[in-house]
Amino acid sequence: MSAQTTRRTARVAWGGAIHTAEPHPHGLRLLGGNGHGRVLAEDAVVWLPPFEVGTVIALGLNYADHVQELRKELTLNASGAKEEPLVFLKSASACIGHRGFTWRPDAVSFMHYECELAVVIGEPAHNVKAADALRHVAGYTVCNDYAVRDHLENWYRPNLRVKHRDGGTVLGPWFVPADEVPDPQALTLRTWVNGELKQQGNTAHMVNSVAKLIEYLSGFMTLQPGDVILTGTPEGVVNVRAGDEVITEIEGLGALKNTLFGDTP
Repeated sequence: MSAQTTRRTARVAWGGAIHTAEPHPHGLRLLGGNGHGRVLAEDAVVWLPPFEVGTVIALGLNYADHVQELRKELTLNASGAKEEPLVFLKSASACIGHRGFTWRPDAVSFMHYECELAVVIGEPAHNVKAADALRHVAGYTVCNDYAVRDHLENWYRPNLRVKHRDGGTVLGPWFVPADEVPDPQALTLRTWVNGELKQQGNTAHMVNSVAKLIEYLSGFMTLQPGDVILTGTPEGVVNVRAGDEVITEIEGLGALKNTLFGDTP
């Protein structure tokens, strides 16, 4: 295993305790505690979000192509432009980890994945300028932030039931330190559903960059360590069903696996 990958970490539950782990050719290796050095297969542990989640700050419509994809379903101004980012908050209760299971209600007609770059704050940020913003980032991970489009209302009032659902925000598998991601605006995002590529984009196409988002958010709220900014998704979202396996991948950060289940076994 190269030195470049050894600083990546996961949080997993195994043997009645929560452990930090690192990548290993045969799965993952536990670090610290009674399990230190033990190598386990990926399916031998319960994966948790790879950091202790604080406030979840989610961005809507932060890729221009996704705005066009949803245009018919949103109330927009005449030009389709907006003055400020569309932001809403979620709590850590919405979050689960790699290889987790997400409920897909049988009664809804359209639920979709969203592959997103997740930005983890490492140092408190208040009134930070964009030029200095990335200094406040501890690292990055992959997010699959599901949305139930049945409940979508309009641009100005995103319905709470669309996005804040227990187990609907999947994070992982790895926490990747910021210094391993020299440019967060140059990462390819991809989503596969049951092995078929459905979504592809690049963080270069964000409407508001990571640095700009930190500048905007820290202008009216203090970002704290453990807070995570979900930076939006590109076009290519499709309806998914119970039993589907969804893999969201971001270049250099890893591939996040999730499976959907329905109301009936």
